[in-house]
Order: sequence, then C-alpha cells, then structure tokens
Amino acid sequence: MGARRSRLLLPPPHAALPDQANRGPDRPRPQPSQRPRRDVARLEGEGVDRVRIAVLGAGGTIAPAIVRDLAASEEVESLRLLDLDLEKAEDVASAHGGGKAEAKRVDATDGLEQELEGAAALVNSASYRINMAAMEACLVAGCHYIDLGGLYHVSHQQLGLSDRFAEAGLTAMLGVGSAPGKTNLLAARAVRELGATPETITVGAAGRDHDPPDGPSFPYAVQTLLDEITLAPMAVLGGETRELEPLQPGPTLDFGEPIGAAETIYTLHSEVLTFTESFGAANVTFALSLRPQVLGELKQLAVASDDQVAEATRTALPASGKTVSVHLVEAIAGDVAVRARSVTPPHPEWGLGGGIVSTASPAAAAVRLLARGEIDTRGAVPPERCIDPDAMFAELETRGVSFDFTTVPADQVGPTPEEVGQ
Repeated sequence: MGARRSRLLLPPPHAALPDQANRGPDRPRPQPSQRPRRDVARLEGEGVDRVRIAVLGAGGTIAPAIVRDLAASEEVESLRLLDLDLEKAEDVASAHGGGKAEAKRVDATDGLEQELEGAAALVNSASYRINMAAMEACLVAGCHYIDLGGLYHVSHQQLGLSDRFAEAGLTAMLGVGSAPGKTNLLAARAVRELGATPETITVGAAGRDHDPPDGPSFPYAVQTLLDEITLAPMAVLGGETRELEPLQPGPTLDFGEPIGAAETIYTLHSEVLTFTESFGAANVTFALSLRPQVLGELKQLAVASDDQVAEATRTALPASGKTVSVHLVEAIAGDVAVRARSVTPPHPEWGLGGGIVSTASPAAAAVRLLARGEIDTRGAVPPERCIDPDAMFAELETRGVSFDFTTVPADQVGPTPEEVGQ
C-alpha cells in the first residue's frame, strides 16, 4: 500500500510513546471508591435519578445515536451538545434530542471546562486524539467522563490520570463503545463462564451495510479507520507485547448470522492493552472485518494527501439504516473455550443502523448505570474493571442487542499465538 504517511502519527500533545513494542501490557489497578465530591454526589443520592449530561463531538457519526438513546432515558434531565460545528450539533439536537438538548459551539482544547459546569458526566464521542484534553476539563469541572476508546497508545496515557480522578471522587470510563466497550464486557462474561484464568482471549469485530449507498461510505470516523490500518497493531503473545505489521491478515472468523464467515485484519485496539492485567491472559489479539470495498477505499486514502483525505471525509455518504454489527470474543483455557457473541441489528424506531447504535448504546447505558449508582469504582479504568457485564447487557437488550454464550472445544477456535506471530 506504499509508505505510511507521517501525518498519521499521533500529534502533540498525544505523541506516540517511545519503545512501544517492548512495553508490557497495562498494569494500573482500579482505585478504591471514595466519598463523592458534593458537586457529583447527585449521581448517587437517594431519590435523585435525573442528571445533566454533556456530549462532545455531537455533530459526528456516532453522536446522534448517543443523543437519541440518552434523550429516551428517564435518568437524563437535559443534554448539552458540544461541537466545533454548531450547525451540525443543532441539527442533532433537533432530530434526536427529544426536547432535552441544547447545542453549543466549543473547542475541546480551549474552554471546555466552562461548558461542563453543572454536568454530571461528559460523554466524549469526538476524535480519540482529544481524549486527554477532555479528561483534564472534566477534572476542572468536577464531572465524570466516558469515551469510546483511545486506540491503545492514548488509552495508555489516559490510564495515567487514574489517581487524579480517584482523588477527585470521579470515574473516567475509558472505551465504552462497541469495541472497545461491549467487547470488554463480553470478555468478562466469557472468563466468568470459563471458570479459570484464560490463556488466550481473541476479539473480533465485523460490520456490514445491507443497503450501502452508491459511493464511498465509512462505518465511523475516517481518520480513526486510517489510524487503525496504518499504525502497527499490538498483540500480547506469550505474555509479551509485540508489534504486528499494519494490515496483517487475521483469521477467517465465523461471526454467525447475518454476516457469516469473514476475513479479518489485525488492527490497533485498546483491549490488547488491558486484558492481560484484567484477566491474566498471556495472549490477546484484536481483529477487524470490513466490507472489502470499504477496506479498498481506506487503502487508497492511506497514501493520499491531507487535502484528499479531508475531501473524502467531507463527501463520504452516510451509511444506510440497515447496518448490522457483530462482535465475537473467545476465551480459552486448556482444552475448553467460551465463545461470547453480540449482534446489533438496525434500529428502525430511531431511523439509525445497527453499526452506529452498537457503538453508541454502551456509552448511553453507562450513563444510566452511573446515574443509578450501579457504577462506583473511582479512577480512570477500562469497562471490564468498573461495569458488571450482566447489568450492561440487560440495558443493551432493551436497545435490540442480542447475546449468546457457548462452550466449545478449544481446537474449534483460534488462531494459536504461534500462528499470529508468524
């Protein structure tokens, strides 16, 4: 695909950490709960069940489904939709806010904390590159934080803020989308059903549009997708963190209906960062399956100029309302494996496809669980360390998501760590 563009390296202040391949998987531990500060205690007080929520990146691809879900949540009193593009945020407020939403123009790196005044939590659906700035604003404003993931390296930086969030009596949930997010909790449930420390956890994600538009269309942010296919994927193999080659082929996975067997590639994801510490797994991989046409378009953009990427982003057609998302997690110990699967179908009541709802619904569900006092871990943590999977799955089932868990012989899953490392 040609040389990788230097523009895809993480820019200041989120520069890539040195010596990534030799750094072991994440080791921070969750901080113990502390008495909440007075300005956030409203999330846990008896009889208090309605909160004010801010959504950053409200004009983006995933935010409309987050806003629609939160607007339909009785725990949410009002929504403040924040974006650099005020017109887009206003459109989302009008179309999906249910009369609860107001839009504001904000730069996440300049004055965000002022717009968070009075908010119980910030849901950050903007680019992962501003995650650190958004977390700093939450610390100043005294509100909880939820995002959709930090693409491994930024997630590592975010975990470094855990002590500060814990000392402030605040929770920062890192990566509560579909992958990471749902996948983390599928892993937690699979490990529980396995009843033993897993030797290997494999994660697979697939999405398809069953009525794709006649032109380029992408399942989520183009820049994030480009980073996923051009930055070196990370894997844990034999307890050691290793870099794989960008676009390295992964296994052909059977995602079940309605996608079936599909080819994958290994990509950079934060599940690989936290699963060894969370579950004790010595081998962790993440593989993504994209529609071949989408992958081909991304390969072309990977060697394009900045202006060409910006134009492709601007002119990309929205996905149809008939997208579907499937996630597959396999936890293996000895000769036994537990296979956990989730399927998010289209959501016609909202006029939104399953691909968008799949990423949005876990973040909205986390807000509800937080508001009801069902999440009490403090600090900056991945979802498997602060959210009960059964509580999350019960919330997601009300949004049309289905789950199944099966125990199978280990030789029916794969690939082996040796095959990944070849």
